[in-house]
Amino acid sequence: MAPTTIAVGIETTPKKCFASALDWPGWCRAGRDPDAALAALADYAERYRPVTEAAGFPLPERFTLREQERLSGGSTTAFGAPEVIFEADRAPLTGPQAKRQAALVTAAWEYFDEVVAASPESLRKGPRGGGRDRDKMTVHVLEAENAYARSIGIKVPTPALGDLEAIEAQRLAIAAVLGERSDGGPVAPGKKWTARYAARRIAWHVLDHAWEMEDRRQWPRVAG
Repeated sequence: MAPTTIAVGIETTPKKCFASALDWPGWCRAGRDPDAALAALADYAERYRPVTEAAGFPLPERFTLREQERLSGGSTTAFGAPEVIFEADRAPLTGPQAKRQAALVTAAWEYFDEVVAASPESLRKGPRGGGRDRDKMTVHVLEAENAYARSIGIKVPTPALGDLEAIEAQRLAIAAVLGERSDGGPVAPGKKWTARYAARRIAWHVLDHAWEMEDRRQWPRVAG
């Protein structure tokens, strides 16, 4: 069988570029230039695969990444987050397509929870001593999701760390919106985010921090 073609959108700035698999929410990586971002996306396929399998929509075993769109990013891109809404993000969503993207976002949350549960509170610091520890990173993810929720017309209190009921309520509200069919326009009046972009941005943020936590929870082995 021929490899499955996976469409990619690339957003560029002089400082940072992002490559996003347009139909696979959360599979999005950055690089110093488009080629580096595309290479990073390919490198993370196997880390992303468990999320797709948990959602019930496994990533194809054989695939090729194909650039479909390339647009200039802005200050958010340069800072380190994907901000471009591609034309593909404005495509209508059928009922089954919407349910699929909601399932992938939900699987990203579940993956994050598993990583948090398996991680110590103190995480290895970066080269310059930076990086949030586990609980601060978790709070950051919850707060960011609350802001993302407002971008799709949802207003709920920001969940506190450990408030499982509030966390679940926020996630269910987001998943309900992402799981509805759409004409491809902005989800909420006065907002810019489409359902496809919202799913991509939300899942990217969750998985980016889950993978960061995985990478930083292993302390360097002490010689001797």
